[in-house]
Amino acid sequence: MMNLSLKFKVLTAICLFLCVVNKGYSQQGHVEINQDKNIDALLRLKKDINKDENNSDRYKIQIYNGNRSDAYKAKEEFHESFSDWKSRIVYESPNFKIWAGNFRTRLEADRALKRIKRKFPSAFIFKPKKEKNN
Repeated sequence: MMNLSLKFKVLTAICLFLCVVNKGYSQQGHVEINQDKNIDALLRLKKDINKDENNSDRYKIQIYNGNRSDAYKAKEEFHESFSDWKSRIVYESPNFKIWAGNFRTRLEADRALKRIKRKFPSAFIFKPKKEKNN
């Protein structure tokens, strides 16, 4: 029988040997991705197609709440001042509301709200509730 110190030395030598051998077989490499240049264009198109499908996760800004005739005036005034965002009139009994934008993030909506509040001080950000299909 081997004594305890000899077993320890043999075991230590084996571990050191395995560490050295393992390190010698490690690999290094360079990865190069070759893809068609049209893939980026297709991804942008897909994003545009899906843009309006997922509105429930988007933020909107309400710029008006009130009667019908003033709603149409406010919508026109909004369009003249902020043509880069679409707006629409929504009827929720008994009021007409003007919702603007379709913002992906709260930060994007906050930046727009800062500009819009100069003209429409009562504007605020919200997330529309998902509509149930009955």
